[in-house]
Parts: sequence; C-alpha cells; structure tokens
Amino acid sequence: MKLWITACMALASAAVADIKIAHVDSKMIFEKYSETSKAQRDYDRQVQKWEQEAQTKQRELMEMKERLEKQSLMLSEERKRDLEAQFAKKRTEYEQFVQQIYGKDGMLYQKNQEISDPIIQKIKRTIQDVANQEGYDMVFDRAAGAVVFWKKDNDLTQRVLDILNRENAAGAAAGGR
Repeated sequence: MKLWITACMALASAAVADIKIAHVDSKMIFEKYSETSKAQRDYDRQVQKWEQEAQTKQRELMEMKERLEKQSLMLSEERKRDLEAQFAKKRTEYEQFVQQIYGKDGMLYQKNQEISDPIIQKIKRTIQDVANQEGYDMVFDRAAGAVVFWKKDNDLTQRVLDILNRENAAGAAAGGR
C-alpha cells in the first residue's frame, strides 16, 4: 500500500513539474493599451453630450417653473392649470431622460459595454495567443487578486501589451492611408 501511495505521489509530482504557468496584469494591459485611450475619449465625448442635454433640459424646466411662479397670480385658473400640466409633462420627460441615460442598464452603461467589451475580448485572445505560442499551460491574472507570488520571468503583461499596441498602430496606419 505504501508503495502504491509513493508511486502516485511521484507521478503527481512529475505531472505538476511539467505545467508551465505565467501571469499577467489585465488591469495594466487595459489601462496602457492604446486602443483603450481612444475608446475612453469616444466614451467621454458621448457622456459630455448627454450631460449637456440633461443640463439643458434641467435649465428649461427651472425656467418654466420660475415663469409659472412669477405669473401664477396674474393667470386665470384655466391658464394656470395648463401651464402646470406643461411643467409636469416637462419634468416627467426630464426624469425619464435621466433614467434612460444614467439608470440601471441605461445608455451610459450600454455605451461602456459597447466600447470596452471588444477591447477586453481582444486582450483575452492576445493573452491566449501568447500563452499558446510560448507553451504556457495556465495564465493567472494578478488584477483578479488570485496570485500571491510571481516570478518576473513568467510575466506576459508587457509582451501582450506590446503585441496589442503594435497591431493597433499597424491598423491605424493602414486605415490612415
């Protein structure tokens, strides 16, 4: 029985010794990848447009409220009710707009997903490609907090980042022609 256990342990040790493991920092890759900064600028421009639109709607709403308050004593009941209804409608439209943009699963969230998902997928594919080319069996992501020690020699972060940025520069050069 002891011989059997010793044999199993020897086989397990040999199998583990053949596993080649690397690590990356996906957060750093995402932040330093040149395509990410372009996507961030596009995202920021869209967010700025939404913020300006929200501010415009809010300003119109406040102006309407001020006019209503200033004129309420001079208006007939019918005209006052009409303006109050217009104000209530405008306020509802503003609240719906804010919810549509900034609410849970709103356009802000959707735009973020639309911009970041392709980048994340490309980073994952590149990590897999580098790992396959260099013969790694597993790659851990330090950004996920799963690695407590790493040997710098096994860090693929810079290699992945270099490939992504080189491909992006080549694509930009080809697109600019």
